[in-house]
Amino acid sequence: MVKIGNIELGEFPLLLAPMEDVSDPPFRAVCKEYGADMMYTEFISSEGLIRDAAKSIQKLDIFEYERPIGIQLFGSDVETMRQCAEIASRVNPDLIDINYGCPVKNVACKGAGAALLQDIPKMVAMTSAVVKATHLPVTVKTRLGWDDSTKNVEEVAERLQDIGIQALTIHGRTRAQMYKGEADWTLIGKIKKNPRIKIPIFGNGDIDSPEKALAYREQFAVDGVMIGRASIGYPWIFREIKHFMATGEHLAPPTLEERLKACLQHFRHSLTWKGERQGLFEMRRHYASYFKGLPDFKPYRTRLVEAVLPTEVEAILQEVGEQYTLEMV
Repeated sequence: MVKIGNIELGEFPLLLAPMEDVSDPPFRAVCKEYGADMMYTEFISSEGLIRDAAKSIQKLDIFEYERPIGIQLFGSDVETMRQCAEIASRVNPDLIDINYGCPVKNVACKGAGAALLQDIPKMVAMTSAVVKATHLPVTVKTRLGWDDSTKNVEEVAERLQDIGIQALTIHGRTRAQMYKGEADWTLIGKIKKNPRIKIPIFGNGDIDSPEKALAYREQFAVDGVMIGRASIGYPWIFREIKHFMATGEHLAPPTLEERLKACLQHFRHSLTWKGERQGLFEMRRHYASYFKGLPDFKPYRTRLVEAVLPTEVEAILQEVGEQYTLEMV
């Protein structure tokens, strides 16, 4: 049984990665339904939270059906991160996660996210401050290092465990790689096999099939895997991995009816959480992913993106179901 503090996550948990502008409550609701064991909020700026920025405050929204769920924070100032840990703890998540992995320029160049991989003493001080500021388990997500010449995640793992983090997720790329090239899990496996390391180690990067999840589990002995991009428009990846690991057999891919159901569920959650106007707007980025592979879908996607009323979207989705069902007959 894999545990983070007192949170029991099963034998080999599948974690939904925190993804900016993706892993909001509507998206998380769909992933939870299809088998995600642990989820995280989009990462929240500590500076934004201190300033009471509306976007940062809204990201603190969590719901009972999402549990267990962690709030992920990022920042460049130790004291600000400490205060944010206190604020985030008040909304009663199951844990606090610190982002030391985000590679994007407007985060890393401000000294946050993956930038802390260039300053391990500061990373240690920041993590210690967060651990002391909350009664909740604290976990960390990071990368292999800043670049190929500074892959220091082995040192990071030991030092952060020593000051009290209760799990570590490692993305198998450096900051310099961004999201390019193939993720290298070699160091992840090495850390997991380090006899000094007692906390759960989760691997992240390129898990996009049941076969890969099983192969990486066996090869690198990780306690679980975190899935990001492969879940966008395809929340079924969680149940497919679980079924394959349990039986060695593949589940049939989702039917058109299941795709429509999940898309509609996501859409309705989006309207409920964000309001009609924003919910409609933010859902536009998801349609192509839900219906990837359907022939000649582009005209429908265009209509869905241009729709200005919820009733229009629902009518178009119904039309998609009828049209493609007819074509399959």
